[in-house]
Amino acid sequence: MNKSKESTLTTIGLTVFFEEPFWVGVLEGVWEGKLSVCKITFGAEPKDYELYDFVLKNYYHLRFSPAMETNVKEASRNPKRIQREVRKQVQNTGIGTKSQQALKLQQEQLKTERKQMSREQKEAEKQRQFELKQQKKKEKHKGR
Repeated sequence: MNKSKESTLTTIGLTVFFEEPFWVGVLEGVWEGKLSVCKITFGAEPKDYELYDFVLKNYYHLRFSPAMETNVKEASRNPKRIQREVRKQVQNTGIGTKSQQALKLQQEQLKTERKQMSREQKEAEKQRQFELKQQKKKEKHKGR
């Protein structure tokens, strides 16, 4: 999802967790009150500097889910509270439900695209086979 200069990025967050057998990252971005999510699969456990480098280099090539409405709170927060929340998130291995919904929506979208492409390929193959049979019939009829 390439955002234009007009849309403003409110927040962005990357959650990394172990999902058997790979390390997975969920990149969440909130633009103008709408949440978009991208799932990134890593092989081995990525280091902090590797994550930072990956996001910097590949951000514009990532495929984000369709935007979903979300409520954004703008308030100054106590640093100790933020530290506690970060610790709690690190212990929690799951991802936010909004993020899960956004990923599910993206997955469904890709699934329907794949089905459509597959259906079109089957139809094209069926048409090709039909035309081949018709051609063979004509050749037999002509006595070749």
